[in-house]
Amino acid sequence: MEMFDIRQPLSRHHLDQRFPSCLHVPAGVQETRIEPGCTAYGFVQQGQMLVSHAGLNQMLHAGMFFSIPGPALLSPFVGLVGIRQDYHGAPLYGGPIERLGRLKYIDGCSDSLLISPMIKGDPCLNYLYVPPHLHQTAHTHPSVRIGIIIEGEGYCLTEQERLELVAGKIFVLPADEIHSFHTEHSPLRIVIYHPDSDFGPTHEEHPMINRTLVDGVSLAGDNPYRTSKIAEYVAN
Repeated sequence: MEMFDIRQPLSRHHLDQRFPSCLHVPAGVQETRIEPGCTAYGFVQQGQMLVSHAGLNQMLHAGMFFSIPGPALLSPFVGLVGIRQDYHGAPLYGGPIERLGRLKYIDGCSDSLLISPMIKGDPCLNYLYVPPHLHQTAHTHPSVRIGIIIEGEGYCLTEQERLELVAGKIFVLPADEIHSFHTEHSPLRIVIYHPDSDFGPTHEEHPMINRTLVDGVSLAGDNPYRTSKIAEYVAN
């Protein structure tokens, strides 16, 4: 696990072989250019960020999170940008983040899905809340994690070392690395980019089609009614 400071500009590439990802830390001095075919996920820790995308400008403020597909340009800001290459996501913005997560995680932690996978397998952005006086069970993840400590303090234990976690630090956790988060008197609040998922809607099952009934029967799954190809026009 590597640690970085949000005030030190840097870029790191090739962070996951299966799900190509890179880290950009603009540190308030560098623009971030999102290339076509890539999508940026991130969080504004301090100040403001101007997003230029699809001919429109959108101002994001401290405490907001985002998903922005390329081509796009982000003005210099202080925070985190995790870029998923070879993936075109949707422009989404949100915040502020609720203090407690909506979902039960492990050992008393909670989490929220800030930006969901558009389709099962797609990238996502998550929020993790670690309460005070908590010691996580050591565990791993099958893909890289890029996170920013947005509030609080604690530490992370890996098989090699103890790493201090404080607000304003960014970490890159390689796939399959054993680790655990720990707190003492302060909680930890963390925003984390995941380059993939095993959760989300599919063409066969999603809220719209699951709750569409013909003769009282849901059209989820295989059936002759489902659209065969997504297109702007349907051939007669």
